[in-house]
Amino acid sequence: MKERPVLIRADYGSVELRLNEVMEERGITRNQLAKLIDARFEVVSKWYKGEVEKMDLDILARICYALDCTTEDLLRYVPAEKE
Repeated sequence: MKERPVLIRADYGSVELRLNEVMEERGITRNQLAKLIDARFEVVSKWYKGEVEKMDLDILARICYALDCTTEDLLRYVPAEKE
């Protein structure tokens, strides 16, 4: 029987979160944002550090509303490097 890999990984780039940059531009802390969007500090902290595993669109919408920004301000697509 021929062996086949279970997972084939394509290098298609990544999405970076820029929440920390936007917050610094606006002079807002993680605690302040957590209160504004009615979320736990830990949730905001994961977004701030770029450690979000699954994107919660409701949280994203609340962040955009609270910071008066767009998703394009918060998310950046980084293409894979060509070898």
